[in-house]
Amino acid sequence: MSREIFDLWVGAIRSDEPVCLVSVIEGQGLGAKMLVRPGIAPVGTLGHAELDRVVERDALAELEVGRSGVRSYGAQGQQRENDLTVFVESQAPPPRMLIFGAVDFTAALASAAKLLGYRVVVADARPVFATRKRFPMADELRVSWPDDVFDEFGDELGPRDAVAVLTHDNKFDVPAVVRALETRVGYIGVMGSRKTHDGRTERLREAGVDDRGLARLRSPIGIDIGGRTPEETAVSICAEIIALRSGRKISALTDTEGPIHER
Repeated sequence: MSREIFDLWVGAIRSDEPVCLVSVIEGQGLGAKMLVRPGIAPVGTLGHAELDRVVERDALAELEVGRSGVRSYGAQGQQRENDLTVFVESQAPPPRMLIFGAVDFTAALASAAKLLGYRVVVADARPVFATRKRFPMADELRVSWPDDVFDEFGDELGPRDAVAVLTHDNKFDVPAVVRALETRVGYIGVMGSRKTHDGRTERLREAGVDDRGLARLRSPIGIDIGGRTPEETAVSICAEIIALRSGRKISALTDTEGPIHER
């Protein structure tokens, strides 16, 4: 590994910046390395310009989902050939979860999300509720309206990140959902009964949200495990996020009918 690549690799990791190190581990160019970062030209080469281009594209795709892995290519980047094998080592910052609403469910979800490695931001416009005493587990606490939060974080959200809207206040939850839909965030969950969701859907349509946007919402939020307490609901939400991220089939509340709680 060249000194330049080593210094950039270590510097990116220390700065919590997304970066990939691609190494040829078998075949032509054994030992060659290339450093890949979003929006910046790669450093190093694997031996051919077209190979570099294809591998950079694939490495950025792996980085976006926070995944490392092995891939094989032809000498000029051809797919389904095995002239060389590379290992793509991704170093991505922790995924972020934005939780809107300073309620009891928020404390439980924030704690569960921290166990899964999320950097948690809790936001509520009411200073009497959005306090460090109530949410000591949150990495960041914002006494702000959704627009302010998304102005700060929206451009950074990607497929690994999550937004959970746990309020029942139209002044807060509708703007939060609208702004979340403007991002590339991978999960948007919204708390509420089916009746609440139906009413919210009408207001979202009035705000300009189309069918494609509505289809991104997970509401009622979570999977169908019969959870009632804040802690059980947090497990349900996190399980839904994990299942969707891994492509597993689940019994999600948004896909079922009837009351979400048995009477």
